[in-house]
Amino acid sequence: MTGDEYAPVPPLKAGLGCRCPRCGRGRLYSGLLTVAPKCSECGLDYSPHDSGDGPAVFVMFILCALVIPFVFWLELALTPPYWVHVVIWPPVVLILAIVLLRPAKALLVALHYKNLRHKYDGGN
Repeated sequence: MTGDEYAPVPPLKAGLGCRCPRCGRGRLYSGLLTVAPKCSECGLDYSPHDSGDGPAVFVMFILCALVIPFVFWLELALTPPYWVHVVIWPPVVLILAIVLLRPAKALLVALHYKNLRHKYDGGN
């Protein structure tokens, strides 16, 4: 089957599910954030993907919008010692970053596939 013979998979669905942008069934990742060489279901070569630093930038903006209000609330409501902030916020940010980075990267790979499919089809 070629790329044209698959039913279109919405990029949001493929991205949030971390699935193949062509068939929607194969896993996109072979590790935590390592994109697999190809889809295990349809054989799509993932090597042309180029998400670059985009997912990290989006995740940083989202995390700032989510975490900073809680940091200020904690500081203004309870006025804890500084070590409390050092103990609480780095693990929270790290866990949220990992949780958000996987679908953000998968979404950008899916959008790259949708908008630049010729790169995945051998440059035709």
